[in-house]
Amino acid sequence: MSDKNKTWEIKFSNKARKQKELLPDDISPILDALTYELKTEGPERRNWPHCGNIKGQGKKTDMRHCHLNKSRPVYVVVWVVVDNDVQIMEVRYVGPHEHADYRRIS
Repeated sequence: MSDKNKTWEIKFSNKARKQKELLPDDISPILDALTYELKTEGPERRNWPHCGNIKGQGKKTDMRHCHLNKSRPVYVVVWVVVDNDVQIMEVRYVGPHEHADYRRIS
């Protein structure tokens, strides 16, 4: 469990920052809400649809994803816990689920 007195630092990779700017107007506020929860509550989100760990990334990589909406096209966010002790996460992908290649997101 994260230290409730300290918030997580949320970074966006350069690619994810550009992807964020291309999100539809109705999806962008949902990403903002998830980002706020990640910052205040930590990387494990059980109250979002289809949210959890991404398997097959190696034992040292804590990569997670979450769907932002339920209708089509489904938008997904992928983030990595960079440092659990210092509490840093980095968003690596934001966009349509159909374009998310989890094997190539590192």
